[in-house]
Amino acid sequence: MSQASAAAADADVGSYGTSNRKMVMWAFIGSECMFFASLISAYVVYMGQSQTGPYPADLLSVPFITVTTFVLLMSSLTMVLALSAVQRGDRKMGRIWLFMTPFLGAVFLVGQVIEFTHFWHEGLTLSQNLFGTTFYILTGFHGAHVTVAAIWMFSIWWLHLKGDITEENAETVEIAGLYWHFVDIVWIVLFTVIYLMMDV
Repeated sequence: MSQASAAAADADVGSYGTSNRKMVMWAFIGSECMFFASLISAYVVYMGQSQTGPYPADLLSVPFITVTTFVLLMSSLTMVLALSAVQRGDRKMGRIWLFMTPFLGAVFLVGQVIEFTHFWHEGLTLSQNLFGTTFYILTGFHGAHVTVAAIWMFSIWWLHLKGDITEENAETVEIAGLYWHFVDIVWIVLFTVIYLMMDV
């Protein structure tokens, strides 16, 4: 790293030894945690209180969603591999893993669209019952977050192809990775609450 780059990096480090960009991302993730906590709490409070069907046990497919969950969790692994490749200057593997991460996220989103479409055809709309309202809002907001994360990662992949992302500014990938891991962790909670604790 050049002296100018080192000086710029030092200037960007906060009083806690962490860069200001990372601190902002951690603060944002903290606010997002509170946002999802409120949505999850609402889902749990109203769990099992729907007076009309269809009910969770009628629709939710644990085997199907387990596959899409596995795909999303594998994207966290590819995210780690992408950051490692960029940090050590491995452009070939960096390109591969930076592409695979949002690609796996997109596969997860396709699975969510398939699930939503099936539920809709089975009569579960946003206003059908409490389950439909809380389910679509909770998983829909998460899907929106995955979409934003995937677009962000595809953008980083494109910048890496052009040579704008190197080991000297690998923190850009690291910060995106923090957000990516966050949406994956949120999904683990949602998978547990919605699919494994479904009201039968």
